[in-house]
Amino acid sequence: MSQLNKDILFLIFEELQDDSKSLFSCLMVNRLWCEIVIPILWRNPWCYDINYSNKSYLFIVIASYLSDDIKKSIAKLGIQLPSFTHQSLLFDYLSFCRSINVYTIRIITFIGSFLAHDQFLLQQEFYYLFMKKFPELKYLDMRSIRHQIFYFPEASLRFESLCELKCDTSIDSSYFYGLAQLCQYIQELIIINVDPTNLHGVVKLIEVQKNLKYFEWKDDHSMFDIVHASGPDQDFYNEVFPKFYRLKTLMTSFDSYDEEQLKLCTYRDLEIFKMNNCNLKAASIIIENSGGHLKKILIEPYELIEFIDSFSKNSFDFIRNIHKFCPLIEFLSLIFFPLDMYFAELEKLLKTCHNLKSLLLFSMPYGVLSRKEILDYGENLLEVLIISTPINLKELRFCGNFEFSLETLEEFLERWEGSTLSILISNDTCEGEDYKKLINKYKDSKVIKDFRRESYENVIDMDFKL
Repeated sequence: MSQLNKDILFLIFEELQDDSKSLFSCLMVNRLWCEIVIPILWRNPWCYDINYSNKSYLFIVIASYLSDDIKKSIAKLGIQLPSFTHQSLLFDYLSFCRSINVYTIRIITFIGSFLAHDQFLLQQEFYYLFMKKFPELKYLDMRSIRHQIFYFPEASLRFESLCELKCDTSIDSSYFYGLAQLCQYIQELIIINVDPTNLHGVVKLIEVQKNLKYFEWKDDHSMFDIVHASGPDQDFYNEVFPKFYRLKTLMTSFDSYDEEQLKLCTYRDLEIFKMNNCNLKAASIIIENSGGHLKKILIEPYELIEFIDSFSKNSFDFIRNIHKFCPLIEFLSLIFFPLDMYFAELEKLLKTCHNLKSLLLFSMPYGVLSRKEILDYGENLLEVLIISTPINLKELRFCGNFEFSLETLEEFLERWEGSTLSILISNDTCEGEDYKKLINKYKDSKVIKDFRRESYENVIDMDFKL
């Protein structure tokens, strides 16, 4: 391993960039490894699982870059800086850095002083350093920011390269207007909405983006009066959503929206669509107006649904729109009702969407079903899967009131053809010894790769791997 070419080592360590424990271990191997790993670690030094309030390393390194005059003036204020030797640093650490995390900066400056005013001044000096030393700025988490760093000298050069931004709406709108002047090619934007009365600057920042590919909006405004929450949120959806022309990933909840305005939203490049509630009517509108490139559609349903009849119709229309407008779909979650029309529509979907790799089905009750009706429901579902499932399917997930008799399950596994299949289920209906014996039989014969019960959270999490 120590004899590997430097370029090969770099590629290997790049794959470990999110594994801080391994990277820190690599530092100690030899000088060559250390020289390769340090730039990777310092690209985003705030992202690792470190208790920064108890670790002074970052604080010492950054403070060492301060000029002697700045150090003296800071010391006169009573701010404690580490004692410095005249020995230079082994690396120019800040020259590798491409990111700022405001929260972590606040934590490490607490090491220098307990006073809020002193911390503010120290943070300001750090941000001045970053604007001078960073070759570019790629990632910014500006939640809780108190410094308008985009007005600092050389900030315009740094911010024009910003690719990923995470922020919240608690900060003053002037910050967003300042960013909108400099950052117009952000690719990933995550906004936590904690103040629904303060969205004008956010809207401006979004409007000027020319290369946005990933957008995530999280509502977290429980501290505000709900009466005030509906109006600005509605304005946000109406004014901003139609402007995301190049969006590739969309995550939202559609808590409130105007149907006619939503119909104006056309996302021809959209590939991933996630929503954390079940407003399937809104989701169907998005799908219908997409460009046919959707590969992943994930939904998380409410546990209780008040208007079951209208929801059933919206769910049916949702499935129909999938096979009409999403020929490339690979990962899909569906709300499924025990009705004949659902089985027919699911069959059409499976025969149309040949790229489907993973299918998650949520079972929704439709009236009171007897034990026999539940088992018949499971039998009909497995029959549809056998005769219609595309050959690329590698994973089935069942969440809710799905039950399969031992005979039905054995017939399904016996008739299954193609590559190995993994199955997750959220209930305990297949936990009996007879079921385990049957499952092991088909695992041994390589018909299925795995079949097991998992928690509700793991079943609905499509990123959870078997």
